Amino acid sequence: MSNYIDNLNWRYATKKFDTTKKVAKEDFETILDAASLTASSYGLQPYKILVIEDPTIREQLKPFAWGQSQITDASYLIAFVHHTTFNEELIDNHIEDISETRGIPSEALAGYSDFMKSKLMPLSDETKAIWAAKQTYIALGNVLSAAADLKIDTCPMEGFEPAEFNKILGLDAQNLNTSVLVTIGYRAEDDDTQHYKKVRKSKEKLIQYI
Repeated sequence: MSNYIDNLNWRYATKKFDTTKKVAKEDFETILDAASLTASSYGLQPYKILVIEDPTIREQLKPFAWGQSQITDASYLIAFVHHTTFNEELIDNHIEDISETRGIPSEALAGYSDFMKSKLMPLSDETKAIWAAKQTYIALGNVLSAAADLKIDTCPMEGFEPAEFNKILGLDAQNLNTSVLVTIGYRAEDDDTQHYKKVRKSKEKLIQYI
């Protein structure tokens, strides 16, 4: 556990990536495994993880991420995109996955299915979208931690224009919205940000025991 905390202290939001260093495919797959294993409400994972590899598309996206160099210079760019609305199919598909994975007849899961539908289906589209977007941040946290554990650098990014990203990535027609980005690679030696002392609230200020 001490190594894990040391690695979290080592990580920072990398502002400049070394374009000559590429994250190994095997390591990147490990990071994606961590993302896919992320906890989510009811296990529904109401989002997709887009790995944007095409350099042309990344160049198109860059102006709508305030021109930040990480978009094009990092080894990988990931966009977490969430459902802006959903219907019972989201739950039905999850029930099918549970049935196949655990060898349980879908009929035996009907009660659980009905419970999820009773809680989620009455929600407005706006509330559904907010709920789904929250789930992406749990996955983002896992990506940041998994990468740090491999001594791979990341930068979580909210500094972008979702509507423009949605257009370029063709998300509107899929009822998807870009929630948050993360760039993955190796820090450049001249990225001064890596030398800044990490600033966090003390545990005494942050944590309250009741």
